[in-house]
Parts: sequence; C-alpha cells; structure tokens
Amino acid sequence: MENDRVLVDFRTSDDAGVYRWDASSALVQSVDFLTPIVDDPFAYGQIAAANSLSDIYAMGGKPLTAMAIAGFPSQEFDPTVVKAIFEGGLSKLSEAGVALIGGHTVQDAEVKFGYAVTGRVDPDRVLSNAGAQVGDKLLLTKPIGTGIIATAIKKRRAAENIETAAIESMTTLNRASADALCTLGRDEVHACTDVTGFGLVGHACEMASASSVAFRIESAAVPLLEGASALVRQNRTGGGDSNAEHFGQRTRFEAGLVGEIASLLYDPQTSGGLLVAVAATAVDRAMSALAATGSQAVKIGTVESFVESGSRVYVG
Repeated sequence: MENDRVLVDFRTSDDAGVYRWDASSALVQSVDFLTPIVDDPFAYGQIAAANSLSDIYAMGGKPLTAMAIAGFPSQEFDPTVVKAIFEGGLSKLSEAGVALIGGHTVQDAEVKFGYAVTGRVDPDRVLSNAGAQVGDKLLLTKPIGTGIIATAIKKRRAAENIETAAIESMTTLNRASADALCTLGRDEVHACTDVTGFGLVGHACEMASASSVAFRIESAAVPLLEGASALVRQNRTGGGDSNAEHFGQRTRFEAGLVGEIASLLYDPQTSGGLLVAVAATAVDRAMSALAATGSQAVKIGTVESFVESGSRVYVG
C-alpha cells in the first residue's frame, strides 16, 4: 500500500525505513539482532548494540530510543551471562545517548540479541543507498575482516591481539563518522550504507544497483583488520560463500584477484563501517572531517556509468 509519508522503504534494500513526520523531521527505524560472535557476553552485547544503531547512522539520522530483542535457550541459562549481555548493550546505548524504553525476550534454541531502534532525521538530509552519482569517490570508514576473525575466535584459533582489535572495531559506533559526513553540504554526500552481512562487495552491489551506476573498487586500498589476510590464507574463512554465490554474477574481479581478495571482500561483516559516495569536489573535506573524529576512513574506489549487461562492481 502506497503512503506518501514513507520516504524510504524495503524496495531499495536500504538500511532503515524513513517516515516523514512533518516538514522538518522524519522518523528513521530499523531492527537488527545477531547470534554471539565472541565469547565475552559483555562485548557481545556491545557489538549487538553498535550493529543495531549503525543502520540509523547510515541514513544520516540520530538514534533516540531502542527496544531490546533477546532469545535465550531456557530458564536455566546462566543469569549472569544474560545480565552481562544486557549491560554491554546498555553501555553502547548510553554512549550514543539512546534511551532504552522496553523490549521482548523469548525462549530460543540459540542466543540472539539486538534492538529495534527509532531515530530522527531531516527529511531533506536522508542518506539513502540510492543516490550515488558518476564521478563520486567511495570512502570506507572501518577495516573489514570481522567475519573471518569471528570464525577463528569460535574455533580458538585467533591470537589475542587479533581478537582484541576486531572487538574494538565492532564495538566502535559509527556515530562520529556519520556526524562528520553531516557537516558537508546536502549535495556533497550522495549515498551511504553500512557494511554488514553481505560483505563489502555485496553492499557495494546493492548500493550501485539502487543508484543505477557501477562501482570500481581498488582492492589494494581496502583496509583490513590485523590477521584477516593470514586467516584466509589458512583457509579459515568467515562464511562469504553465500555472498559470492548471490553477488558473483554482478561482480567482476580482475584476473588474478580471485581467492584471498575475493574471500575478504565477500566476508560478511558485523558492525562494519560506512560505505559512502561523496562528490569528487568534496572528498578532501570529507576525509579531513572524518580524520578529525579518529575515523580510519580511506578512499577505496570510484563511481562509474553502468553499462547494460555489465557488472555492478568491478574489483581491480
């Protein structure tokens, strides 16, 4: 059913829905939850919260309230673990200035945790994934590799320093990066998405398709978490096969770049960074604004014209 107040919905595979409230404000809403990817329950709660909030930041919004969603195996599940998960999540909500106003818990065979988040956004400053323009530069605000490393953590094959760096990345809010991007003009930041389960290439495909353009990604420029490459070389991949199967028909890797590089770029991420299309004339100011927040943002590619029967993403 059409509703003229709905500014963004599921049809462009965007990060959140946007509903116009009045001329100067709109609601931005999303829901996300995940199974444990680290052993520490407090860190798991933090990661789940950062991951849930990220969709709101990716739309250019400010998260305001959250409702917890949780599933636990039985009433005998260790209550201290449950408490630590909720406390971890609350620590990130507090950092973001978000009010926890309720939630719902069910009995489930596997632990699940996350949030439904509501925020506010200027209807004229919504950052959808559908606005990338030819000539834009592509920026990525966090390194990739969390899926590969999470798999190694579960198998007790990740060194402590590698696990620590990955957790630090996943628990870092995308708020500062989003705030930095909002300092640019509304005609300078053209599109944005957060890199999560589809991996970098998958989300690039979604963004390019929604924008009716093609992306060219320079693989050597893509930042990687410490240890990710080595784990791929040891065949300890993070489950990117389904992404490769789903997005492979729309992606072309230059000869010699399959294998390790493909595994990394298809690797499903948790609480990943923002992938942003910025006007070429504004990219230096965008990079300066991001750097001032401590962001690890780098330029990883360019937006090009889409050729019928061509690929949506080219990796060189």
